[in-house]
Amino acid sequence: MKHLLAPMAILISIAVLQGCAVTKTVRKQDMDAWDGQPVMTLQKHPFFVTVPVVKTRIEDGTEIWNFVNGRDVSSCFGQGAGFASGYTSSARYSSFMSCTSGRIVCNNVFYIKNDRVEKYTPVGRCYTDETVRPDWKGPTGS
Repeated sequence: MKHLLAPMAILISIAVLQGCAVTKTVRKQDMDAWDGQPVMTLQKHPFFVTVPVVKTRIEDGTEIWNFVNGRDVSSCFGQGAGFASGYTSSARYSSFMSCTSGRIVCNNVFYIKNDRVEKYTPVGRCYTDETVRPDWKGPTGS
């Protein structure tokens, strides 16, 4: 088992460095691109049609559309040993396992009034790129 620790440490280091190499952020130009867009553009957008939406209305007539983009995540770590003798069913097992779970969510919040987008605000674990812009037509561009 000890002979696997060095290669495992190298692989983990590479994975961590790759994860840090690309920093995804919320870009102001992606949010600003939605200002004044017709609500129909949002309703037909290739990304947002795939995400569940929660719609509310506040007193001044503004609609708030929250496109909730999220996923459940979990991970388990453990160590242990199993011992079996011959072809019999007398096996002894010992192990320790630790698990965690949670939800990673980006709330894509749009403020809409008079059939126009007033503002787009991503809230939570979010990033933006060209795929959330109003002129994005999907991966094929059609």
